[in-house]
Amino acid sequence: MKILIADDDQVSRRLLEVHLDKWGYQVVTARDGDEAWRLLQDPDPPRLAILNWMMPGLEGTELCRRVRGQGEEPYIYIILLTALSGEENLCAGMDAGADDYLTKPFRVNELRVRLRAGRRIIDLQDQLIAARERLRIKAAHDPLTGLWNHEEIISTLERELARASRGGEQVAAIMADIDHFKLVNDGFGHLAGDAVLRRVADKMLERIRPYDAVGRYGGEEFLVVLFGCDGKSALALAERLRLSVCRAPIDTAEGVIPVTISLGVALSGAGLQESLALIRAADQALYRAKEKGRNRVEISMGGK
Repeated sequence: MKILIADDDQVSRRLLEVHLDKWGYQVVTARDGDEAWRLLQDPDPPRLAILNWMMPGLEGTELCRRVRGQGEEPYIYIILLTALSGEENLCAGMDAGADDYLTKPFRVNELRVRLRAGRRIIDLQDQLIAARERLRIKAAHDPLTGLWNHEEIISTLERELARASRGGEQVAAIMADIDHFKLVNDGFGHLAGDAVLRRVADKMLERIRPYDAVGRYGGEEFLVVLFGCDGKSALALAERLRLSVCRAPIDTAEGVIPVTISLGVALSGAGLQESLALIRAADQALYRAKEKGRNRVEISMGGK
């Protein structure tokens, strides 16, 4: 773990560096508060910092305030090092944002124990952040297919429409539906149906552009959002999606299942600037594709 020593006293700084290096820390040093602040601004800053209270440039307490003022992530555990003593000084250091306090001359074992406590705090925070990120991903994704869920793909469409209106671009929405999906569930079972949904999702993800988005709209329906896409390009991408699904049957544990999809395309424009209106237009085009025999692409009558 990277640790910062900020101390204008060369002897004290070197003594700390020797011990910390022996304990396996990656040590970076600063001779004054201004240099320490620059090091703490790095994209990958030290997660532990031992700051001398009184030094040239920014003092240790001011550094604490600046670090805490930036936010809590990534959390930097700060130990103030000072020759000052007394409860008032301790309170002042803690009020500034320090996590711990060590007086000079420091005792080696005491320093080591306090650093261990700091590492535990940092490890706990990292675990909490990781857990929060897992929950965030879970809340935004469909648990079966791993695609964006209904709410998230709608939010994505709304954001892209807002961006497109500012930049004079178009957004395309593609509604895709697996043909005769009920027959898959009835004939092969729901586990096979789940496998088909996952594989269709994977195939669609493989074909869209990196900056586009696809989500599970509901059941066997998918919504694809294409940014900066005219009608010709949207139709071409929808056709690639169709071909990627129907080109080869899907091999499941319950059997090999031929699968096709029907798709409806709509583009933003006059009367189609709201997400619900654009989805409705794409859905109507999808129904026309179903009525015309399935396994095909249709575009909204308002598309260009």
